[in-house]
Amino acid sequence: MKRLLNLFTRASPAGEGDTYDTYWTRHSGSSAGVLVNPTTAEGLSAVYACVAAIAETVGSLPLHVYERTTQGRRRAREHPLYPLLHSQPNPHQTALEFRELLQRHLLLRGNGYAEIQWRADGYPEALHALHPDRVTILRTSKGYLYEVTDDHGRTRRLLPHEILHLRYHSDDGILGRSPVTVARETVGLALAERAHGAAMFQHGTRLSGIIQSPAPLTEEQAKSLRTQWGEAHAGTTNHGKTAVLHGGMEFKPISLSLEDAEWVAARQLSVEEVCRLFRVPPTMVGDLRHGNYSNTVELSRMFITHTLRRHLVEWEQAIAKAGLVSGDYFTEHNVEGVLRGDSKTRAEFYQRGIEDGWLLKSEVRSLENLPAIEGIDHDQT
Repeated sequence: MKRLLNLFTRASPAGEGDTYDTYWTRHSGSSAGVLVNPTTAEGLSAVYACVAAIAETVGSLPLHVYERTTQGRRRAREHPLYPLLHSQPNPHQTALEFRELLQRHLLLRGNGYAEIQWRADGYPEALHALHPDRVTILRTSKGYLYEVTDDHGRTRRLLPHEILHLRYHSDDGILGRSPVTVARETVGLALAERAHGAAMFQHGTRLSGIIQSPAPLTEEQAKSLRTQWGEAHAGTTNHGKTAVLHGGMEFKPISLSLEDAEWVAARQLSVEEVCRLFRVPPTMVGDLRHGNYSNTVELSRMFITHTLRRHLVEWEQAIAKAGLVSGDYFTEHNVEGVLRGDSKTRAEFYQRGIEDGWLLKSEVRSLENLPAIEGIDHDQT
């Protein structure tokens, strides 16, 4: 059963309505004549790389539970949610696998769902990922419910506090939309360009040129020559074989046509357009045409601050909204390890902080994951 992107309500005697996802059944095609859905879109290397860059980073960043104190905050390792986010949310997945999966669902389908298993004392016991295509939102007069379909077609309904729901670029506040959904024509064009190239290689890694005969050929001779040439040189397995011509025939190579040159340029542009959809710097997906050492470092930092920040805040606020933390407890990602730079830059940063008095040597050792040394801060006080 599909999740929804465009919403409509089917009235029922009980006053409930179903929110359906009919997008892929109504708009799976594109103007380029190819099928566009999360599976076909992910088949594009640029889409896969963008999704992987975001999902793998979000999944691998430390996500901690903190408690606000009079001195600031402390890491609340004793909170029941801490091991679920840090180590293992359920018996089948590690924390990295779980968060990476939900992030992929979010990017490709616009929504990420996880069922919350609560303990009797009101604390979370486990988080189970749900595939977005098996979740339907039911509107009611008092709000909405989540209807989940299992492998056997059976359905069950969950309350909002039983679901951790991540939304991406929602236009109604209930369901999110993925870049693949919003910009299906852009993705469809990239898929069509890839299909064009694949068809060209499938039907022959062609020796781009023409065969010229000094004497006119009959229709039967031309057909025989075409068949023999195709059998000898069509397909990737025949690439590089030596051509033998008879009767004074000549093969005249033709340089890359304007059409083919435009196809190559269009393929390069498609990579940039896909990166633009996911807000990922092209250097992060291996497009180094405009990259160098200096701007690659800065683009990597921009990836954290301008691309990942939105997703990290989404996770932290969705966790709070679902009631997984409350009161003085909150969650926060630790991005310091990604942003801290090389050894020389970090050393200068720490030295400036220690000399100016806003950073302690013990805090530096903690940031560098070094063991504590008793009394190391005495000479700073």
